[in-house]
Formats: sequence, C-alpha cells, structure tokens
Amino acid sequence: MVVQDYKHSHAAHCESGVMSSMLSYYGVKLSEPMVFGLSSALTFAYLPFIKVGGMPMIGYRSMPKSIIKNLQKNLKIKMKLERFSTKEKGEARLDELLSENKLVGAQTSVYWLPYFPEEMRFHFNVHNLMVYGKEGNEYLISDPVFEHPVRCDAKDFAKSRFAKGMMAPKGLLYYPVDIPKDIEIKPAIVKAIAKTAKGMLKTPVPIAGLKGIQSLAKAILKLEKKDTKYAKLFLGHIIRMQEEIGTGGAGFRYMYASFLKEASTLFDNNEVLKEASQMMLEVGDEWREFALLIAKAIRSKKEIDFKTISDKLMSVAESEKNTYLKMTEFNG
Repeated sequence: MVVQDYKHSHAAHCESGVMSSMLSYYGVKLSEPMVFGLSSALTFAYLPFIKVGGMPMIGYRSMPKSIIKNLQKNLKIKMKLERFSTKEKGEARLDELLSENKLVGAQTSVYWLPYFPEEMRFHFNVHNLMVYGKEGNEYLISDPVFEHPVRCDAKDFAKSRFAKGMMAPKGLLYYPVDIPKDIEIKPAIVKAIAKTAKGMLKTPVPIAGLKGIQSLAKAILKLEKKDTKYAKLFLGHIIRMQEEIGTGGAGFRYMYASFLKEASTLFDNNEVLKEASQMMLEVGDEWREFALLIAKAIRSKKEIDFKTISDKLMSVAESEKNTYLKMTEFNG
C-alpha cells in the first residue's frame, strides 16, 4: 500500500510542514510560511505553572493542533480528526485509510520513533508527520523535519502514536475530507494578520503576548536572588525552549517574516507588509542574540549579569511591539 504520486518535502516545523505538504498533495498549493501565517500561529506564552523538566513552559507559537484547526477554519477546508481507544483500532484504521490511497497526518511522540537519533529523542508528544504507505510490517513515513522519507516498524509506530503523558496523541490521525474548489486566500490573509497582531498587542493576561515576554524578562531579573545552579538551569532551559524544541522562537519569527513577504506580493508588493517582514526578520535576529547572550553568561566563570539579559529581552519585546503595530497598518 503506497499513496500514489506523493513527493516528500523537507520543512522547518512539523505541523506547518505537514499541512503544507498534505494540502499541496490534495491540490491546494500553499508554502509552509503561508500555512503558518494563515493559521495565526505566531505568539508567545510564558507559563510558570506548567512545567517541562521542572522548568516553566515557554512557547513561541500557538497550541499544538491549532495550525490544523485554524487553517481549516480560515480556508473553509473540512478536516477529519480521529482518535482511538486502543493501538489495534488505531493501526487498523490507518491501514484502511492507506488502502483508500489517502495521505494521512499523525500525531506522535518523538521518544518512540527509532529513526530519530538517540540524542534527539525526548518525551515530546506532539510531533506531526505523514504516513504515505505500508510495506510488510513497516510504515512509510514522510516526516517534514527530515530531508528524506523514513520507515518505521509498526510496533514502534504504535508506541509513538499511543504514548502516555502530557498532550498524549491517543492515536490521532487527520486528513482533508472536503476542499473548496476556489479558496479565497487574500481575505484570509487580512484576517490572519489582524488576529496575530491583536493577540500579541492586546492580550489581557500577563503570561501571553508582549506581556508574556516582559514577564519572562522580570523572572530572569529575579534569578539574582536564586541559587546559582538553579539560575543557570533556568537560563539554559530558556535556550532549549527557544532554539532546540521544534522550530524555536527565532525560527518562528523568520517563518512569519517569510509569510509577510509572500503576502506582500499577493497585494501588489504592499509596502506595509514588506516593511513588517523586514522588521520581523530583525526580531528573529534579536531573539538569536538574546540566546547567545545567555549561552555566554552560562559558560563564563564571571558572575551572571542578570540585568543585562533581562534588559535585552525587554528590548526584544519592544521590537516585537513595533512590528505588530506596523502590521496593524495593513488593511488589505
């Protein structure tokens, strides 16, 4: 069982990469940045009450599955999402869909996917990929974060699809069931840009949007009164969440900048969008500078200058603010 005429594509991020490849296969040609932008996935969240390895959760994009759900809503595409109570039911349904020549998306845990290098495996239950066939006891996998298609033994794949823990996949499979013949991209772009800017500028809670970035900056400053070992672990965790988990904070900013640039061409080389795209690129650079500043501080034998690190993050927040304000000038 092999889905006919499917071609693997490498992507920057799993969920946006899956949706770009899947919709392209089914006839809707959308780049990964366009998928990311249309789903209003760019955000920031600092969640000290949710722990990842004992440290606060820091997010740079919207919640898992939001790209799938928001994209179908904004483009009026109907997606079927299925979960299962047992591994057996989940595997049987996947095989059935493959026999119908359907390209199928799946939520998995990285830890149980043997084709990942051992040093890259950790308990991350929201990794998205596509299944395009089965030969013998192996599934043919199109994992967007890999350059080439891979294979996975059925038992290992079942473990990955039914891993336990936070955001457990529960065997999730998804695929489109109805795609409009004429999708109006431009109105969706206008709506998505406005939603992203508003979400970052006007979120009322102190843990999300620009306020979330500022809250993290204040938390860094408070590390001066903490144990040095804990402070270094906290700072190291920030780097890991920003640069090593999935696409990372700067990576998402670069992707959104590409979306804004692509959108500008659809609107007759719109100057506001072109300027916002350049500003977002510079924001991505600032996030990278922030991570480098932390890395140098952790490695140095000198005392950590928490104020300098905190001030840098406050500066990043200001740059993000100016970028979203620029985006609000766009009205299509």
